[in-house]
Amino acid sequence: MKLVVGVGLRSGTSYRELRDLVDATVAAAGGGDVRVVVTVEGRETEPGLQRLAAFLDAELHTTPVSELARHPAPTPGPRVERLTGTPSVAESAVLATGAELVVPKRRSVNATAAVGRMAAAPGYPPTERDVVHRVIAERRDVRRGFVDRPIADDVLTRVLESAHRAPSVGLSQPWDFVLIRDLATRRKIHDLAGAQRDAFAASLPPDRRQAFDGLKIEAILDTPLNIAVTCDAGRGGRHVLGRHADPRTTWFSAAIAIQNLWLAARAEGLGVGWVSFFEPGEVAAVLDLPAHIELVGYLCVGHVEEFAAAPELVRTGWAARRPLAWAVHHEQWGQRGVTSIEHDAARAGENAVRAVGRQRVRVIVGGDPADYLDHADALVVHLGADKPIADFGVLWRPARTPVEAVELGVEVARDLALQGVGHLALQTVEQSEVADGLVRGLRAGARACGVDWSG
Repeated sequence: MKLVVGVGLRSGTSYRELRDLVDATVAAAGGGDVRVVVTVEGRETEPGLQRLAAFLDAELHTTPVSELARHPAPTPGPRVERLTGTPSVAESAVLATGAELVVPKRRSVNATAAVGRMAAAPGYPPTERDVVHRVIAERRDVRRGFVDRPIADDVLTRVLESAHRAPSVGLSQPWDFVLIRDLATRRKIHDLAGAQRDAFAASLPPDRRQAFDGLKIEAILDTPLNIAVTCDAGRGGRHVLGRHADPRTTWFSAAIAIQNLWLAARAEGLGVGWVSFFEPGEVAAVLDLPAHIELVGYLCVGHVEEFAAAPELVRTGWAARRPLAWAVHHEQWGQRGVTSIEHDAARAGENAVRAVGRQRVRVIVGGDPADYLDHADALVVHLGADKPIADFGVLWRPARTPVEAVELGVEVARDLALQGVGHLALQTVEQSEVADGLVRGLRAGARACGVDWSG
């Protein structure tokens, strides 16, 4: 049986006293393998406790008082609460790990101990867990504010090691990292990105183009190091475990390596910016990549003045974060617990954001995309069962019923609001109940997010 031992102790409690108390408490549980010793935050420096954990070959975890107080103990102590701010240390510490309490606290002169049975492998202690979530929350796609400071070799090695530990399909590890410091090479890449920036700007409606002019898309020359992350789709040969049914998992694996790199860089105080404004083949030519090696990501890496509190695209009003509630489905697609979307505007707008921009988009429901895509503000919604030729100006939404069409319309309107759309000009070309349902959904979603609409 795998056990967790919770310990409360006064400062200076001896190893011998702790050892005798814990031995007796574990014996009362019927014995077992102690994997974790946990106590209140601040007591982990006690020599007797450190020696006990070392003797048991167990991890020593700590839990903040605030976390202990969230786990009611069966035998609380008023005196303990006066001294520590929580009614229990030993029992609550066990419960805070997710273990089942099997032996309530026992006392010695200066300490208490309780034992729990681990139902599953323990998570990190709260303080360490919070750091992991903080790194994820504070990761930023950085393009401004880099400083002229070299990246130490040991720091770069740790970042690359973290990237190299990424999971991969069949342990194929299809990635490689091309480190680019040469200024002449970076200038060539910079020129490629500049050309693509101009092409993208030319494709935008005037109001969106004006907003885009204020955005910085890369830091290729502003950082001391660029990293090209590549993928070898054939690495591992013919029988890579898990790849046969979905070859895309190879590229997914390389993308996960980039995420690992990004998070490790944030922990080291390094900013990372992912540049996607170029044709991968053009970059491959500059870097002399072999024909079988594909570019997955191009990263600009360096020390920064600060990490912004929010992503740049959010701060500038270009886009907004999609609420988690919009992305979670239960058992089947669309099962979010939201019913009657069309007729209940409050529910339709549940967790809705307000429109973040003033961009105008003309939404054409049905019709031939070729008739409309010459206009930069046009978005054609294709309702047919056959997938159309890929084009970012065409949304394929093959609704099966009018009700499903309403729900899809709400989602389209909300997602457009997240991308800075402040007005929808609706035009229905296809005459059907499904098309009518989609338009009703577009109106409901727009109304919920504060987006104006006409048509």
